[in-house]
Amino acid sequence: MGFGRGAGFLLRGIRLWRERPLLMLFGIVPAVVVALLIVGLFVVLLMFADDVISWGTPFADDWDETVRSVFRIGLLLMLLVGAGMLAIVTFTGLTLAVGDPFYEKIWKEVEISLGGDVPGRGVGWVRGALDGLVLVGMGLAMAVVVLALGLLPLIGTVIGAVLGLVVSGRLLAGELVSRPLEARGMDRAARSALLRQHRGAMLGFGVCVQACFLIPLGGILVMPAAVAGATYLAREALESARPR
Repeated sequence: MGFGRGAGFLLRGIRLWRERPLLMLFGIVPAVVVALLIVGLFVVLLMFADDVISWGTPFADDWDETVRSVFRIGLLLMLLVGAGMLAIVTFTGLTLAVGDPFYEKIWKEVEISLGGDVPGRGVGWVRGALDGLVLVGMGLAMAVVVLALGLLPLIGTVIGAVLGLVVSGRLLAGELVSRPLEARGMDRAARSALLRQHRGAMLGFGVCVQACFLIPLGGILVMPAAVAGATYLAREALESARPR
């Protein structure tokens, strides 16, 4: 499965908005709650970003005014890009942490529609919450890396944004796809071995989900579709691994 195939799994999940609208509306409840929290924090960041950058770069006070302004505006842009990447991954992690019962309902319904073996229960709320918080921590580390890359002249902003999209997308895909696999009793090593055979699909799926999150309200509407799409991807990966 390649990059385009991975993107196709997200499209299959999005189609459920037409086929199963009530199920998908059920899935946006935790996303709405977390999104409101993150938007509030982002507004606070915007209010104090200039002061934080000025406080953190006192060495630039004696620079030429034009150079200082360009430097600090670049840092401001990277701070916002890093915060945006952090917000996206944090949104996903927190939403998965608080919304595990909601998303378990979605992936089970998808499993039932596909037929075959359907796990009796998911990983549980406690385990789901811990996995979500781990994803939040990874998102924080990614935001720091993006901000550091922004210090590179000229190309830093572009490199940081692209790297953030790719890496955070892959992390997100791994977390989403692992849920239906772990519910089947697969440990981390077994999941990694299976998904390693589908790197392109995982990357395509994760990057497309992350790109949708960059659209206003995209995260809220796409999150339940992403859970469904991840279930489709997991089932196809399992089917391809079975002896013919």
